[in-house]
Amino acid sequence: MVFFFVKRKGHSPVDLIIHSRRLIEKVFTVLIIFSLICIPMVGVNYDLTKYLPDSSPSAQALDIMEDEFTYPGMGRVMLEDVTLYEAKNVKDRIADVEGVDMVMWCDLETNIYGSSAFIDYTDIEDYYKDGKAYMDVIFLEKDSSSRTHKAVREIEQIVGDRGLVAGSAVSDTNLGPTINAEVARVMVLAVIIIYLILTLTTTSWFEPVLFLSVLGIAIIINMGSNIIFGEISFLSNAVGAVLQLACSMDYSIFLLHAFTEERANGAEPEQAMANALRSAVSSIGASGATTIVGFAAMVLMNFGIGPDMGLVLAKGIALSLVTVLLLMPALILRSQNIVAKTQHRPFVPKQWRGFGEFVYKVRKPILIVVMVLIVPCYVAQGMADFTYGNEAVANSPGTPVYEAEQRMNAEFGQSNMMLALVPLDSNVTEKAMSEELDSLPYVKYSLGLASVLPSGIPEDFLPESITGILHSEHWARVIINVRSAGESDAAFRYADEIRAVIDRYYPDEQTYLVGVTPSTQDIKEIIVPDNNRVNIVSLLGVALVVAITYKALLLPLVVLIPIECAIYINTALPYIYGQRTMYLGFIIVGCIQLGATIDYSILLTGNYLDARSQGDKREAAIRAVTVSAESILTSGLIIMTVAYGLFFLTSVEAVSGLGQLIGRGALISMILVLFLLPMCLMLFDRWIIKPDYAQKKHARMNRIRDKKLTLPTLSALHEQRLRLQEQIRENRRARHKAIRNRLMRLLHPQKPADTPDKADREEENNHVRK
Repeated sequence: MVFFFVKRKGHSPVDLIIHSRRLIEKVFTVLIIFSLICIPMVGVNYDLTKYLPDSSPSAQALDIMEDEFTYPGMGRVMLEDVTLYEAKNVKDRIADVEGVDMVMWCDLETNIYGSSAFIDYTDIEDYYKDGKAYMDVIFLEKDSSSRTHKAVREIEQIVGDRGLVAGSAVSDTNLGPTINAEVARVMVLAVIIIYLILTLTTTSWFEPVLFLSVLGIAIIINMGSNIIFGEISFLSNAVGAVLQLACSMDYSIFLLHAFTEERANGAEPEQAMANALRSAVSSIGASGATTIVGFAAMVLMNFGIGPDMGLVLAKGIALSLVTVLLLMPALILRSQNIVAKTQHRPFVPKQWRGFGEFVYKVRKPILIVVMVLIVPCYVAQGMADFTYGNEAVANSPGTPVYEAEQRMNAEFGQSNMMLALVPLDSNVTEKAMSEELDSLPYVKYSLGLASVLPSGIPEDFLPESITGILHSEHWARVIINVRSAGESDAAFRYADEIRAVIDRYYPDEQTYLVGVTPSTQDIKEIIVPDNNRVNIVSLLGVALVVAITYKALLLPLVVLIPIECAIYINTALPYIYGQRTMYLGFIIVGCIQLGATIDYSILLTGNYLDARSQGDKREAAIRAVTVSAESILTSGLIIMTVAYGLFFLTSVEAVSGLGQLIGRGALISMILVLFLLPMCLMLFDRWIIKPDYAQKKHARMNRIRDKKLTLPTLSALHEQRLRLQEQIRENRRARHKAIRNRLMRLLHPQKPADTPDKADREEENNHVRK
């Protein structure tokens, strides 16, 4: 509306941006302050099960659990070098911690206070052996609850150096501070390395500071504006800022380089900025639109973390675009003198002709190699060993929680807690089911109220504080501890067998199985179909943007060939290496790699079309690589820096794995665009070249440069007000100068150089009188 009004008055949006730059600076200052206030208020969720659609069995079961019992967090404790009685004392202290629901240990079934001769230690070896005691801790509230986190910290103090504490609640307690500290280190390292990369590829020490400042402002605004979602996922929180920094850097570089070129052609600063905005807005807009489309495709995922990440990342790129187009012109015009004073010689040679000729020589072997690799890579990309659920959120090898988990597994085996929700119909049926579950070889114990209720004792005789743990008004809860990891083929098989037992006892009634394994099964069932949908939509969306940008139908196909090949190769490598990969990252990286690196293809294709209008195919291919190499390498190195920073510096498997996929994808995309795309352009040359391309581009640049910046028309009253404000500023400066000179004379009365002459004194007095 504002731009339309300005245009009606005879001014274009570009005129408004340049002449309102001080107002724009003030608006962004307010936005930064507001965003900094909002950032601490944005919640972060670490539980993937929260993103299951409402129709999934696990989501329905979790709702019932929250309403009837609350969904409990789980912990594990192992004590070393303790007697049974010492372990019992620690167990009782843990059970008394605020926020702990119950502690599962051998004293529930064995009288440990009796004589050792009457204790069959083989019956309790799941809980005590060789001077070590093992306990499962069930909390009143979920893993992510602050009450649970506080209880975990108290348990850690109780255990102290005598043992280890692990489990999902402990991982969640440590996850937030761990990720925040690690991502902060990644950002600091990324800023330093990006500054060094930009210093090598620019000619001013201050230009990198300008780029990073603009994007830093956009990142702060994006993080603060996440308050509109109330809560975001830990993945969005961890990678959002670093990906926004990496993917948006090109926009600032495009604008500043366009401004520098216009200044070199002799235009005045404001006119040069107007020309730069008009000439660069199409390339900046196309680059931003492809990235936004790539990210926004994740919104179509049924698994809720996709829309969460898609909206956060797409919003971040959109805010970067707005910040570059509105705020950066003001900062460039304000700091152009600083940029000029901090000039340095080019550190990187500007001539890449030799590299372009080398690419041309190896074009055919590269094409053959890619054609041989691409089919097996396409097949192999879906054959890796994938993880789907919350276990990928846990800490990676080398962290204290992971090491504690491994030591407990080595001594007492794995522990995987599941909860069966069955109708509160008959204690007899519930007891029979619990006993059959308890007899399964992989079940440590199956605990229901009906199975532990003494024979002949009515449930009503027990206090509600005890019965309410396992029975509610409508549902009975049975705790089942399985000897398995939370996510594995064996765990999935055990969960299916447990469901079969439950369904046999309650054939015509609704029942649920809750826990890490059942939730992971639901996530897998939902997220796998998301892959094809997201890939197709992101591909079509990016192709549409490229088609509109170049006004051509075949060109998008050519531009996408190297990027899609790079995605297939990147996602096939985990299978080739035998790596376990999070399936969510497998889906997300396709969108991110496509949206973030399609710019490389667009840039090289544009340079090929420019060169093709002036020469043959050979020269056009060499020229395109020569002109594009530095920009592509700069952008690719920036993305690789932040992505591999996440890989090497974060201990959370989901974040580090995603970082590795993005960093490796950027590298492969960079290589294929530089080495494969020129050959593709030559092969499709006759169908993509328009004879009048150069003339149209030249005519467009002439129209841009012929369009002079329109100064705003001011009323007489407005002009008088501006003159008065300027006079006030001059008087203020004169008073400050006079005060400084008098202070200097008082401090240094013998220093003749500081004594103003008569003319200076008269000028100062005149200003003061004014």
